[in-house]
Amino acid sequence: MKSLKYLSLLFISILTLTACSSDEDPEIVNEEELITTVTAVYTPVGGGDVVTLQYKDLDGEGANAPVITVSGSFQTNTTYEGNVTFLNETTDPADNITLEILEEGDEHQLFYLTTGSLNSVTYSDDSSDLDSNGFPIGLKSIFTTTGAASGTLTIILRHEPNKDAANVSSGDITNAGGSTDASVTFSIVVE
Repeated sequence: MKSLKYLSLLFISILTLTACSSDEDPEIVNEEELITTVTAVYTPVGGGDVVTLQYKDLDGEGANAPVITVSGSFQTNTTYEGNVTFLNETTDPADNITLEILEEGDEHQLFYLTTGSLNSVTYSDDSSDLDSNGFPIGLKSIFTTTGAASGTLTIILRHEPNKDAANVSSGDITNAGGSTDASVTFSIVVE
């Protein structure tokens, strides 16, 4: 009699597990990449000293503070072309996350926020920096200086922003939504 109970219980369990299984393909989750290094290189149009901004945090959110460097000051009355790259340097060789951002351009957008007396940073009009819908990705930017200034430049990489929302395509993060993949801040000077 006990054997019959156990067999019945086993049979019901098998039926329940079979009924709960799905024939659908599993949903592929696109895991966020680890970003350890953000580098923004600003090259003056017409020549001059390149300014490199770099944020490096090789242990992620570990105990060690990130190393943030700015190679020098920006010059007054100069237009700079900026180019941002993202790396995961915990692998050997380093994984260039920038390539994934370009490949999935419709799911990513960079935003540039300035404080103090700094002029704003705008998107480049380079067609290679647009997603498949014609919206900016923002890896390339323009920073035009006028007089002496100082403040901070924050570079934010958003995942799945609403690029159709008001002013998002012009670089306003207010209505962008999405999640932040990276946010780094640099103190900069224009002299």
